[in-house]
Amino acid sequence: MSGTAVKLAIESSAVPKPKLRVLLVEDNSLDAELVIRALRKNSFDVEAVMIVQDEDSFIEALGTHSPEVVLADYNLPNWKGMEALTILRRQNLDIPMILVSGALGDVLAVECIRQGATDYVLKDGLARLPEVVRRALQEKYERSLRHQAEKDLAKKADELARSNADLEQFAYVASHDLQEPLRMVASYTQLLSERYRGKLDENADKFIGYASEGALRMQVLIQDLLAFSRVGRANATCTNVDCKSLMEEVRKSLASAIQESGAVITETNLPSVWTDRTQMSQVLQNLIGNAIKFRGKKLPIISIRAEKTGEHWLFSVTDNGIGISSEFAENIFVVFQRLHARTEYPGNGIGLAICKKIIERGGGKIWVESQAGSGSTFKFTIPFQSANGGKT
Repeated sequence: MSGTAVKLAIESSAVPKPKLRVLLVEDNSLDAELVIRALRKNSFDVEAVMIVQDEDSFIEALGTHSPEVVLADYNLPNWKGMEALTILRRQNLDIPMILVSGALGDVLAVECIRQGATDYVLKDGLARLPEVVRRALQEKYERSLRHQAEKDLAKKADELARSNADLEQFAYVASHDLQEPLRMVASYTQLLSERYRGKLDENADKFIGYASEGALRMQVLIQDLLAFSRVGRANATCTNVDCKSLMEEVRKSLASAIQESGAVITETNLPSVWTDRTQMSQVLQNLIGNAIKFRGKKLPIISIRAEKTGEHWLFSVTDNGIGISSEFAENIFVVFQRLHARTEYPGNGIGLAICKKIIERGGGKIWVESQAGSGSTFKFTIPFQSANGGKT
């Protein structure tokens, strides 16, 4: 193969130069030619160039030329290149603007970049202009990808919020409307049990018992589902809640369980917090009630304490009960998620799901630290807020 043929083959396989539309703010025609030549030399296929010298021409060129990059001299007779940046922002255009100036001190250059210029190149160093432009275009591309990802994420979040709202509405309506027919089923199976027990064969008594038990359990499930859905439907009425006095109410609500189990409950540093009193009572009652329910052979010892951490109050409810394996630390906050059979411990697995929903709707988090057989510590946070939105 001849030298000419080799040269032609290399040229034909060369990667084409990226096309570029440039808006050049420059009053010196020779400098403008040097800038364009620097871009075209082994770098870009500059397919269109608009050269302007004042604000009106710049605004017009933005509309007609759709530039991919703006190259602006810092000083012009009737205008300053940095004013182009103001126009780009006013029109909400994400176009890289690079200063190309004959003399620009380091302090001034840094100030220009701080104000929003993408970069700067001195006219006696135009060899680095293609790389600066290439980097600016790459950053713009990555920025557009990030903005699109954020837009897609926001759209998905909106769709998820609507879906959750629809599910909550469905759960509320379905559980509410199911109560009446289920009440009829429960009433008549109970009536059958009372009227015909012992009058039919043994299997009939057993089947009627299963039906009655199933209907009653379904009633409890529906009531729990209604309680869960109401947390999302009702707007929280926040006030300054004294947790010490609130604990007195919780103790009264759990008096029977506390007396039966012999539980010892201690409180330390309980503050006043800005929250919904009823929902805060529900959270504490569920956590303390669970600590009593899932006790071991020892006398239940339960401690409730709070401390300031960052921008939140951190509450801890610690017990010496049966504990939870770390693998189930997330699952226990899922609706109707149970770790034990009903014959071991009563309940439908709704209490912790309600706690999670209440805490997260208030801007906090809830989690558990535990090991099987070693007790549990449930922790949750409540933001520092006051009635006027300030910190407490």
